Amino acid sequence: MSSPLIQLKDIHKTFLASKTLFGENKYVHALNGVSLEIQSGETLSIVGESGCGKSTMGRILNKLLNPDSGEVWFENNNITNYTPVQMRPIRKKMQMVFQDPYGCLNPRMKIKDIVGEPLLVHTNMSKKERYKTVIELLETVGLNERHAQGYAHEFSGGQRQRIGIARALSVNPRLIIADEPVSALDVSIQAQVINIFKRLQKEFNLTYLFISHDLSVVEVISDRIGVMYLGYLVEITTKEKLYKNPMHPYTQALLSAVPIADPTHRRERIILKGDIPSPIDMPKGCPFSTRCMYAKDECFQTIPKLLEVEPGHKVACHLKSS
Repeated sequence: MSSPLIQLKDIHKTFLASKTLFGENKYVHALNGVSLEIQSGETLSIVGESGCGKSTMGRILNKLLNPDSGEVWFENNNITNYTPVQMRPIRKKMQMVFQDPYGCLNPRMKIKDIVGEPLLVHTNMSKKERYKTVIELLETVGLNERHAQGYAHEFSGGQRQRIGIARALSVNPRLIIADEPVSALDVSIQAQVINIFKRLQKEFNLTYLFISHDLSVVEVISDRIGVMYLGYLVEITTKEKLYKNPMHPYTQALLSAVPIADPTHRRERIILKGDIPSPIDMPKGCPFSTRCMYAKDECFQTIPKLLEVEPGHKVACHLKSS
């Protein structure tokens, strides 16, 4: 196997929650020792409930945020401490599609200027060349030249997301980080956007980090899936292995809630009980121990390591490592 396109090595990230004049400041522990790698041309999806650190990971991966500790590697280069000037040539190789397709589009700019702005920053194209490229990009995502003259408020949610994808493609990136790109869209529009992602990956040999909370969506687009809980990566494996044999109790609970189209097949729903830990006051042992039905004494004392329990399948659970 070739070297990964991008790697995260033992990433930690906290945010200041409250500051006091006398006493100890409190911090939100967003990421706790996360390590992963993404191969060129694959789609790695990250799933988990709100607040588990998915979006923070995506922003650290493309250097919109800096980690407190750990390393970020891209194309075999350690970019952890790169300055904004050093990052500029790399920005065109790693683009982002945001969750809110309206909030990330400038309402005062025409679509042709929004999509063409990365070309203005990263290339030496003439105005005529930029416009031609913008129209080609819009046609690639199912829009046309007429849409180039409009403003963001004139389009539907699905069309705005297509514009965001066209903008991300404008500088021919190697990696696209898609942060909940379909969560704000209707189900029928979600399918259209997912199909666009899959088609563009084949056409341009793109690599995706696809962030979502919807296991039905990631099943369609993913090669591998990582599951996060309270800032920890608790399980990561291929799509086939995760859906066929989920090993972490949290993953099992998530999959039990996914609707099944076949009415003759019934899945037993796992209802999680117990207290949901705070990312400010983290539990001493396994982060899932307060809600896990299988928790034993060791789970409340030590944090399990993410270990490979079978080829290509890593799990952070004392029950699987013992």
